[in-house]
Amino acid sequence: MNKFLKGAMIVGLSAAMVGCSSGSTASDDSESKSESLSGTITAAGSSALKPLVDVAAEQFSNENPDVSITVDAGGSGEGLKQVADKTVTLGNSDVAAEEKLDKDQAKDLVDHQVCVVTMAPIVNKDVGVKDLTKQQLIDIFTGKTTNWKDVGGPDEDIVLVTRPTSSGTRATFQKYALDGNEEASNASMETDDSGVLLQNVTDTKGAIGYVALSYLVDNKDVDTIAIDGVEPTLENTYSGDYKVWTFEHMYTNGEPDKATKAFLDYIMGEKFGKKMESLGYGVSSKMEKTDH
Repeated sequence: MNKFLKGAMIVGLSAAMVGCSSGSTASDDSESKSESLSGTITAAGSSALKPLVDVAAEQFSNENPDVSITVDAGGSGEGLKQVADKTVTLGNSDVAAEEKLDKDQAKDLVDHQVCVVTMAPIVNKDVGVKDLTKQQLIDIFTGKTTNWKDVGGPDEDIVLVTRPTSSGTRATFQKYALDGNEEASNASMETDDSGVLLQNVTDTKGAIGYVALSYLVDNKDVDTIAIDGVEPTLENTYSGDYKVWTFEHMYTNGEPDKATKAFLDYIMGEKFGKKMESLGYGVSSKMEKTDH
């Protein structure tokens, strides 16, 4: 069993969510399927959330072939800006809109909280370090510690693979893993594409970065780092022992149209909820503690 799913058991989400009521009948399902949905949905923003939205979009489109869904990344800040400007239907974000937009831009946005995402520090396989204290992690990402030998690793330079300031993943990691300390920048290795960041850490000796667990399901090309002895797993996130996580948001500008609402209900429904943990995301209702 993948370690990110250790101990995880899917639980039913709210019975009020569309299509998920325990009281649904065969006629209800038939009536739901008989309603033809059509429309175009565009989504942009968080790269941490993109794998989940990609899978949901594919499955939803299979059931609703007249709905076209396009999903891009670009970072939480960009997604929020685009949905505020009405250039996309959905702005996907690791952080609340108020953290990235001014009050006038954020006031018309409606928040749809879809899941929990856990951020994990990752290192190149040659580093050999599996556990760091939070202070060691802070010293590495702020540029104070520059050689792995200072934290129990080889005599090798530490290479930071960093995120731009628009990144919600960066904001979450900075807040909860680095206690708010500003991370050092490495322009030559800066990317807001989590897939590219993962590949850069895989290919670069001495590299360290961070990605959502969704990028690490069945991945054996990098090592994850425990913080103060606590591994970044869903089990530890649910229990509150691992602190580097956030709720994922999908924002609409005003209330969603019929097709977009159906898509959001699908993502948060019981049927798709059974897929979430297999993709490395947490089911919101399973969080034992919702504060850090």
